[in-house]
Amino acid sequence: MGKLKGFLEFDRIDESQVNPSERIKNYSEFTISPSPEELNKQGGRCMDCGVPFCHSGCPLGNLIPDFNDAVYKNDWKKALNILHSTNNFPEFTGRLCPAPCEQACVLGLVSPPVSIEMIEKYIVEKGFKEGWIKPIKPTHKTGKKVAVIGSGPAGLAAAQQLNRVGHRVTVFEKDNKIGGLLRYGIPDFKMEKNIIDRRLEILIAEGIEFNTSIEVGKDISTKELEKEFDAIIMCIGASVKRNLPILGSDLKGVIQAMDFLPNSNKFVDKQLSLQKQLSAKNKDVIVIGGGDTGSDCIGTSNRQGAKSVINFEITSKPSEERTNKNPWPFWPFKLKTSSSHEEGSHREWSIMTKEFIGDGKGNLSGLKTVEIKWNHKNEIEEIKGTEKIWPCQMVLLALGFLGPEKSIAEKFELKLNQRGNIQTDEHYKSSKNKIFAAGDARRGQSLIVWAISEGRDVAFEVDKFLMGKSFLTKKNSKGDLISA
Repeated sequence: MGKLKGFLEFDRIDESQVNPSERIKNYSEFTISPSPEELNKQGGRCMDCGVPFCHSGCPLGNLIPDFNDAVYKNDWKKALNILHSTNNFPEFTGRLCPAPCEQACVLGLVSPPVSIEMIEKYIVEKGFKEGWIKPIKPTHKTGKKVAVIGSGPAGLAAAQQLNRVGHRVTVFEKDNKIGGLLRYGIPDFKMEKNIIDRRLEILIAEGIEFNTSIEVGKDISTKELEKEFDAIIMCIGASVKRNLPILGSDLKGVIQAMDFLPNSNKFVDKQLSLQKQLSAKNKDVIVIGGGDTGSDCIGTSNRQGAKSVINFEITSKPSEERTNKNPWPFWPFKLKTSSSHEEGSHREWSIMTKEFIGDGKGNLSGLKTVEIKWNHKNEIEEIKGTEKIWPCQMVLLALGFLGPEKSIAEKFELKLNQRGNIQTDEHYKSSKNKIFAAGDARRGQSLIVWAISEGRDVAFEVDKFLMGKSFLTKKNSKGDLISA
């Protein structure tokens, strides 16, 4: 694949970026496109490695060596067709996926891996620019009706797949616009929302019906849906926020990340003004949680004009390289420095928040921490004499999610598993015969690439449930694409 010995001739490149001091002045994407010739070379770095472990690293099973080869040969339309055969929305994953495929790249054993995610992004961008991405309408109608609840990546993938095989698909979204956390959780500087809108135009033209500002169980009853539709797919995400139940957690200024970020996104979309309580302007901000959501809070706080931004993480500082605990080709739990970290923040590791401190008027004025260490049983031990008071007027809790909203599952009378997610069998079917679940609602908080994968897989299972067989594909336990 690619150019014979290309991996020896060409060095890896990543997208260039606008200088941090400039890009924090707005909420626009700040990457700078490589030249087509440079992208050809990057595709040429893909090795004829025999066993492409990137396939197993990618939850979608993207045919990575194949589209890399097409890019190297400047056949972008072929590359787009290969990419779309396994991934409905490469414009989303090309911007937001942490690229487990690259960590499984064979070349990564001895050199920087192939720039797979970047190549993926520019394949689909070339497709939109050239007008190659057009609606694919079903060639026949089955007469079956499917409801998809939730319009995040899992719901959108399931809807597109089922619509293309002739089912009538209706998507219900409780927010006022389609996209789920893609729209109201991901900041615009990581993905501008016109990226969602242009794909939405394609989905609408293909025949999918979208109903926004409809909360199932409130604006429309679960009984109505069960009566009207032949199958229902729950793609409601995992939106129950994890709290930090310590003294002072009710103070004004202790904010959940997923209250802070949606308010900012709606401000950028000119839907509303920034709420004073949810604005970081001129405040000392502390972000508790070191994942992607925490990083998004840092970038957004800096753009809102925060006085200072500090990031707390309870875990120890990861190694900068792989360790023996996570060898290739598994995902390496190593230090990650995001673009938001580079824009201005201080990071503290092995630190635990003990108490939120108020000003006597119900407002947050600081917090108390202690340094910790992890013993051989992986238990937390506080280090005596390390208590410290940190002044702050805003704390953003980016602690992850506990699972899907229970109320809607209860109204459908669905069973939940021990983790609080919707219980399903190996066919994505819930405890009720014609109700299925996919994405974070089924597997718990996860990656966008897993959400799309689950959306495609549940579509296969629903189609098979309705028709007895399916011409769609899904991944089996070995990661191979199958149909039935």
